[in-house]
Amino acid sequence: MSSWIIDRRALLGAVGQLGGVALAGQATPGWAKTLSQGGAALPSSEVLSGEAITLRIGKGHVTIGGKPAKAITINGTVPGPMLRLKEGQMLRLTVINELDEPSSLHWHGLVLPFQMDGVPGVSFPGIPPRSSFTYEFPIVQHGTYWYHSHSGLQEMMGCYAPIVIEPAEALPAPLPSMREHVVLLSDHSFVNPARIARNLKVEADYYNRQPQTLSGLMAGHELSMDQRLMWAKMRMSPTDIADVTASVMHYLANGHGPDENWTGLFTPGETVRLRFINAASMTFFNVRIPGLAMQVVAADGQDVQPVTVEEFQFGAGETYDVIVTPQNRAYTIAAETMDRSGMARATLAPAAGMAAPVPPRRARPLLTMKDMGMDMSGGAMKGMSMKMRDGSLAPQVKMGPGVDMISAMPEDRMGDPGIGMGDVGHKVLTYRDLVALHPNPDLRAPEREIEVHLTGAMERYMWSMDGKTMSQAHEPIPMRKGERVRFTLVNDTMMAHPIHLHGHIFELVTGHGDHSPRKHTVTVQPGGKASFDVTAEPGDWAFHCHLFLHMAMGMMRVVQVRPA
Repeated sequence: MSSWIIDRRALLGAVGQLGGVALAGQATPGWAKTLSQGGAALPSSEVLSGEAITLRIGKGHVTIGGKPAKAITINGTVPGPMLRLKEGQMLRLTVINELDEPSSLHWHGLVLPFQMDGVPGVSFPGIPPRSSFTYEFPIVQHGTYWYHSHSGLQEMMGCYAPIVIEPAEALPAPLPSMREHVVLLSDHSFVNPARIARNLKVEADYYNRQPQTLSGLMAGHELSMDQRLMWAKMRMSPTDIADVTASVMHYLANGHGPDENWTGLFTPGETVRLRFINAASMTFFNVRIPGLAMQVVAADGQDVQPVTVEEFQFGAGETYDVIVTPQNRAYTIAAETMDRSGMARATLAPAAGMAAPVPPRRARPLLTMKDMGMDMSGGAMKGMSMKMRDGSLAPQVKMGPGVDMISAMPEDRMGDPGIGMGDVGHKVLTYRDLVALHPNPDLRAPEREIEVHLTGAMERYMWSMDGKTMSQAHEPIPMRKGERVRFTLVNDTMMAHPIHLHGHIFELVTGHGDHSPRKHTVTVQPGGKASFDVTAEPGDWAFHCHLFLHMAMGMMRVVQVRPA
């Protein structure tokens, strides 16, 4: 297997080649222009559809706050063109790589033959420089998805775009919509991604500009001296919410920074479907629309029974469709980063030029002992050892300098709303709130369980699964075609990880029986665990954290499915 995807030297070398990106090309595609009428009114020239589509990967830029930032573009724009497809059709995609380095495109969340999945070194060789590759596969599902490069650091530089797939037949919907908008959230930096990775290797909290301070201690804010000493003794920080923050990143909605204020139009009284996509490389977003309740109707493209929330947190790679019914006024779509250091902003309005107040960013949250896999309720450790690196708790984990913690008491945290969301004063979505709209297609009980530990060393900025990086793990995770397997992911780190399994839609184990919610990406909360059941599809499939640098540093495996 090619190791260049996760080999650090190759990774940095690939980025070095991106240093010469030229400033050329358009800023955004037609579907994402600053003022949008919505999907129902988009002219065909602003989306790509049909059975034969050509895409070109090249160098360009994205404009943020009036300044051009170097980018890898698709058809000259960031984000790239929207693909609007129909369930049941065939698709023939010719991708032309105009770069001087290998490239690829992966169709995130689509169920397809593994050779068409687009992961170099796993499912195909990649697209060599100045050449092309043709993907061909049937479209067997509907919903909201996206596509992105799986080569080098290209996704982190803007190589991504949305996919909307209409159902083969008009389906009765619990909440029909009269208009729709795609809201694709992402992050982008003026700093070369290789420099960001280097800085994190030198100092893991390089971009954490919200630490606890002495003045805060003197003022009696946040943790006491004893609590701070306890965290220091464990060589941990309760403010390690995100690796890469607003100190280096800018946050975009449909390719626009907050000042550009992308605006989606509506007619008062309409029901509007918002297709939220987290296409960020390193960012969790907290999404809310002050003054407007959201009814979640799909998760990762899969229909769910409507659930009303005021906010949801989602990780890189996840999508949610929501229905809103705005009145005759403007609304701000606020996508605050999980560490609350920054925000992407957009607007819903009945007319051009309208805007609503932008809510201020809330106070930065703190991690707790629960995020370390230690329940301190009642002021005791419930008999568990304070020893954080007790390998006997996870015998399959290879202990070493790349593992600085094993969760002593990992809990099922599928009912948690996410870091910092427990006390915001309104309803926040949890995985346990999601119930599939239709019965699950495979109701068999799992035949066996595979437990995978998400491991890392914060201070060394090392990320792995079961204590091994991708390059150290020479054996794939084996499965048989059609086998029913339960995966349990245990997070032995203090950061949340959105874990994506390619080519499969799995059922979250949240107590909803034959209506378990189906997804392709699941966020595992720090110190917690999450389980899903899946039916194995034949082929070699990537399985990884969708925080880009975590994957690049080694939190990735190959799931290998062979004939029964």
